[in-house]
Amino acid sequence: LECDLAVNLVGQPLVRQQVMKGVREFLENQNPVKPLVMSFHGSTGTGKTYVSSMLIRYLFQGGLQSPYIHQFSPIVHFPHAKRIEQYKESLKRWIQGNLTNCGRSAFLFDEMDKMHPGLIDVIVPFLGPSWVVYGTNYRKAIFIFISNAGGEQINEMTLDLWRARKDREEISLQDLEPAISKAVFENPQSGFWKSGIINEHLIDFVVPFLPLKRHHVKQCVINELVQQGLEVRPGVVQEVADSIPYFPEEEKIFSSTGCKTVASRINFFL
Repeated sequence: LECDLAVNLVGQPLVRQQVMKGVREFLENQNPVKPLVMSFHGSTGTGKTYVSSMLIRYLFQGGLQSPYIHQFSPIVHFPHAKRIEQYKESLKRWIQGNLTNCGRSAFLFDEMDKMHPGLIDVIVPFLGPSWVVYGTNYRKAIFIFISNAGGEQINEMTLDLWRARKDREEISLQDLEPAISKAVFENPQSGFWKSGIINEHLIDFVVPFLPLKRHHVKQCVINELVQQGLEVRPGVVQEVADSIPYFPEEEKIFSSTGCKTVASRINFFL
């Protein structure tokens, strides 16, 4: 996993460091006091889903297809605000039932920024340091929250630090954490709004994904061409990278969509 992150995760030194620290400490501990809870934040295309699926691929046979992996999307699974109480009940039962089957299950919550406020609190009892909940020992489970919330603030901070001539390798969690907290945990529109998960400090690792620069996008293009078994032609790499919008308007430093549209754009330039 560490090697794969180093080779294939482009431009995210902080993510590599945080994810490896979290996973290593958690798996080396035979009797963890609580599940591993990580929250991924950043704008589109910076690698949040990519890292979570890579993590699952190494930890579970069958990767995302494993029966012990459970993914939730607010748009797919919890679309109607009026049914929130019903969703709470079914979510609680689902997690409880699956942890009873396998204490090493993993739960991925996508697009937390679109989650109805209050809904996620139903899982609070499963995240804390109690020994047993509802007759189930659940302390070896993994919970990953994925969110675009905080992406704007991370982008602004990274841009400020770039203007201050600070390299992304020098950016620390302390530089970004206050801005993420404000945007994500103090926002009434957020799924984490007034959540017990925040109030009880149940998130072990807040992981910020930085915006990607042009040379990172080029690396994504190369990786994608190699993956598809296609020839890596410098002209194609350049054309795909140039076709992507960058911000801010004047300097055009960071990709507006990260590497998200790289795969679909490659076919236009072949």
